[in-house]
Amino acid sequence: MSEKTTVAVIGAAGSMGTKASTTLNEDVSYNVLCVEAGEVGIASLRERELEPVDLAEALNKAEVVILAVPDALIGTVAVEIVPQMRSGAMLIGLDPAAPHAGRLPERKDVSYFFTHPAHPPLFNDESDEKARRDYFGGVAKQAIVCALLQGPEDDYARGEAIAKRMFGPILRSHRVTIDQMAILEPALSETVAATCLTVVREALDEAIARGVPAEAARDFLLGHLNVELAILFDVIPWEMSDGAKEAVADAKPVLFHSDWKKVFEADELLTSTRRITTPKQVGTGSGA
Repeated sequence: MSEKTTVAVIGAAGSMGTKASTTLNEDVSYNVLCVEAGEVGIASLRERELEPVDLAEALNKAEVVILAVPDALIGTVAVEIVPQMRSGAMLIGLDPAAPHAGRLPERKDVSYFFTHPAHPPLFNDESDEKARRDYFGGVAKQAIVCALLQGPEDDYARGEAIAKRMFGPILRSHRVTIDQMAILEPALSETVAATCLTVVREALDEAIARGVPAEAARDFLLGHLNVELAILFDVIPWEMSDGAKEAVADAKPVLFHSDWKKVFEADELLTSTRRITTPKQVGTGSGA
C-alpha cells in the first residue's frame, strides 16, 4: 500500500459525501478522489475547490471506495463499481440496509466494510455551546458502529480508522455484525424510536388542538421527556411515580399491538431493508 491511502468518495457532493471528503481531505494520511455523476454535483465540488475525478480513473487508483449514495441506489451503484475495483481494495458503505438486503455483488477479492454514526448522545459531558448544539456529530463526540462483512481481519482496523476520521471526534467505536447493525437501524432507531417519537409529536399537537397553550404544552412535554428519559435509561437513580407507572400500564395495550416486537424478527427486518434499498419508480408522464 502507498504511504497515503487513496480513497474514492462516490457521491462526494451529497451530505454524507461532503462530510467524508471534507474530513478525509483534512488528514494527510489520505489522498481523496471525489466522484460525482450529475452536473449539479460536479458544480458543487468545484465550488468547494475540489476537482471531480472520472469514475473509471478513481476506481483504478483507489485502495478504498466510499459509497456515499442514497440507500435506494446503493445496489445499482455497487453493481457498476465493484467489478471495476482493484483486487484487494475495500468498499465502505455508510448504512447496513444494502448488505443486509443482499444488494451487493459477489466479489471475493474485495473487502466489504460498513459503518454508521450513532450521533451525539442526549446525555453527554459537552461544555462547549457549539458541541452541545451539534445533533449530527463532527463537533460533539459520538459513538460509531462498524462491521467487516467480508475480507481479511486486518481490514477491520483499516476501515475503522477511516470511519473514526469521518465521524470524529469519537466517543466509542463498537464492532457489530451486519445483522446487528440492521437491528440498530432501521429496526431500533427508525422503525421503533422514530415512530414512537413521531406519535409523541402528534400528541403534543393534539394537546394544543384541544386548547392547551402551545408554549405551555411544549415546555411541559420537553421537560417531562428529559426526566423520563433520564430515569428510563439509568442516567439518574430514580423511578417513575406509581401514578406514571399505572398510566403506562393502562396505555400500552391501547397504543401498541401486543406483538410489536416482531419488527426485530429476521423476516420482518429483511422485508424492511429490501424496501429501503429498492429503487423508487418515477412516473414518466407525457406532460402537457
